[in-house]
Amino acid sequence: MKGPAIFLAQFAGDDAPFNSLGAMARWAGDLGYVGVQIPTWDSRLIDLAKAAESQDYCDEIAGVCAEAGVAITELSTHLQGQLVAVHPAYDALFDAFAPAEVHGRPAERTDWACRQLRHAALASRRLGLDAHATFSGALLWHTMYPWPQRPAGLVEEGFAELARRWRPLLDAFDAEGIDLAYEIHPGEDLHDGISWERFLAAVDDHPRANILYDPSHFVLQQLDYLQFIDIYHERIRMFHVKDAEFVPSGRAGVYGGYADWGDRPGRFRSLGDGQVDFGGIFSRLTQHGYEGWAVLEWECFLKHPEQGAAEGAPFIAAHLIRRAERAFDDFAGAAPDAARNRRILGLDQG
Repeated sequence: MKGPAIFLAQFAGDDAPFNSLGAMARWAGDLGYVGVQIPTWDSRLIDLAKAAESQDYCDEIAGVCAEAGVAITELSTHLQGQLVAVHPAYDALFDAFAPAEVHGRPAERTDWACRQLRHAALASRRLGLDAHATFSGALLWHTMYPWPQRPAGLVEEGFAELARRWRPLLDAFDAEGIDLAYEIHPGEDLHDGISWERFLAAVDDHPRANILYDPSHFVLQQLDYLQFIDIYHERIRMFHVKDAEFVPSGRAGVYGGYADWGDRPGRFRSLGDGQVDFGGIFSRLTQHGYEGWAVLEWECFLKHPEQGAAEGAPFIAAHLIRRAERAFDDFAGAAPDAARNRRILGLDQG
């Protein structure tokens, strides 16, 4: 596993050093990070269309990061991916993720989002990356806990349409040799293992359909995030290192009662301040051969982001595991001997 790395999205802003890629890369490097994950919707950090067209521009971006001592781990299209599939009930809210010229025009907004994903595939290849982070979007989320009950066939139709929209994009990423890693996340149609399996079946087990694993979203759902790794490790291509806590009460549980973030039972925390068993996670991922990056995603209702970022690099570094190359008791082992093994088993006793 590689790291520590940091997702820049939650830190970008108008004030230095958070208003340019070069300054943010230096800031991250000074904190001890060796990788940065770049959000592509922020033009202060990257011009995605230009990156798709120009190798020189991509070389320049990579050089800026390398000079600061960090590598680009992946690009992210979380906001654009969300817009590939939007139920009309959410149109007004999600227009904010798109340029003003497509506001109020859902079909044009979806076309814009799909073009963004295609740009991201090309840009990722030009940058020498092998995976890309995104969201699936959601057509069914408003039916997640339904009343009245869902009509028969509704879920199947929803996932068939989601697959119809994503299949050409998965093919575009495949053409560039890039894995597309969906963050499994409440609010998306891909929010747990069952919904992931539905989507994977709908895209015919497409080899580029993969997972961005973030345990914080599973804590908030009360899903077994360690067993999730055991089940789906072959498709996990990215890892957001993010902490969370779930403290239910007699007044609120998983759904949160429409409370603000700080008042919900489920809350995101800075690394080490929540309930996530990162020792177990790093062990499981290492056991299953995960070779991607460990990327801090900071989202905490309490702690200042700069403190969370400063604490995150040493936290991740302390959890990275160098895989053992031999068993602890190899010193007591014996060379292979088939005849001896048969005698031990009592197979050559006459």
